[in-house]
Amino acid sequence: MSQIDTLRNSLIDRLLRIENVNILKAIDTILEESKVSDKPYQLTKEQIEMLKMSEDDIANGRLKSHDDLMKEAREWLKEK
Repeated sequence: MSQIDTLRNSLIDRLLRIENVNILKAIDTILEESKVSDKPYQLTKEQIEMLKMSEDDIANGRLKSHDDLMKEAREWLKEK
């Protein structure tokens, strides 16, 4: 059983034991408010511009590997 299945089953078991209607209503409210919208996420103009800049960086080879970034970060931290 996957971790998500285990968690889901545990939550179901716990929900079945709750007798306090206020707690159940609160859980219902949380679940209602956390529904994922079917609409695509709308990006701002700034986010679209940043994505275009990133694509341009990739197209022009302006990249750094994760390892290189980590090395730079460690060196920067040593200077502090």
